[in-house]
Amino acid sequence: MAKHVVVIGAGPAGLETSAKLSKMGLRVTLVEKEETSGGHLKNWHTLFPGNMPGLKALESIKEGLDENVKIQTNTQVTALEAVNDYFTVSGHNGWQEKADAVVLATGFKLFDARRKEEYGYGIYENVITSSDLETLLAKGNLFSNHKNPARIGFVHCVGSRDEKVNNLHCSKLCCITAVKQAVEVKQLFPETEVFCFYMDLRMFGRHYEELYKEAQEKYNIQFIRGRLSESTEDKEGNIIVKVEDTLLGKPLRIKTDFLVLMTGMEPAAGTKSLTAMLGLKDVSDKFIRPLDEVLQPNFTDMPGVFVAGTCSGPKSVSETLADARSAALAVEAFLKE
Repeated sequence: MAKHVVVIGAGPAGLETSAKLSKMGLRVTLVEKEETSGGHLKNWHTLFPGNMPGLKALESIKEGLDENVKIQTNTQVTALEAVNDYFTVSGHNGWQEKADAVVLATGFKLFDARRKEEYGYGIYENVITSSDLETLLAKGNLFSNHKNPARIGFVHCVGSRDEKVNNLHCSKLCCITAVKQAVEVKQLFPETEVFCFYMDLRMFGRHYEELYKEAQEKYNIQFIRGRLSESTEDKEGNIIVKVEDTLLGKPLRIKTDFLVLMTGMEPAAGTKSLTAMLGLKDVSDKFIRPLDEVLQPNFTDMPGVFVAGTCSGPKSVSETLADARSAALAVEAFLKE
């Protein structure tokens, strides 16, 4: 009988890893705690570059699944144990499987913006997160109660690179997401003033710098360097932001109709419990530590346990898919040995 692999987490990484393992002739059980697969991608409007709809990308990934992949949804893994030359994986609902190898693809969670009370999320109606904005864009009812918003602000690095919330890491994608979303808003509301408040911009990817330049030159989006210190609400429901422009060396007070908080990535809630079950190490940012981040990024300290996607650190969707394919190859090589 073909070797059996349990993949934990049915976001893009788990789906792609499962599809590739299946093509290699392995049996796969894909375990997902939620009712449906897809992770954050199923709620994302468009992806940069190319503006591919998130659901279209997800459908394409799922096309790789076949009869060798069994998807077990609504199952939270509560036990994971190495027994001789195999693993037992158990769920909260009595589900249990034996596996020859296990892939952790538990993904990430978005920083809870309510932890930054000074920004007003959960307090003021017109303070939303980047994830909220993607949902509104996907539904096509963006700012339905404001036909012509005068000003919209985007705040970078909410929950990233912030000692006060114990997150020193950069989430990599917040900057480009802010620029992408700012352009989308400007396309919908050409007369609206759009501001991006940032510490420093990290346009690391291909085409990222070009979009940043286009945002300034074509759409007149204003980038203000300086961390937001406070936001308050006036009696009309407008959000008043206080920020120091560190390039001009002066404080600013700007009234906006909406404030969008660019929330960063943190390890998913289930990642910590799974690593504790297996005795795996993490790094200072609490993501799973691979055996070697350069040479063996998909291996862990425990033979037979692998990582794929953002459970080992922030990645774009394209990077996640590439990492998932790499993980599948690592599993195949291990099982052949």
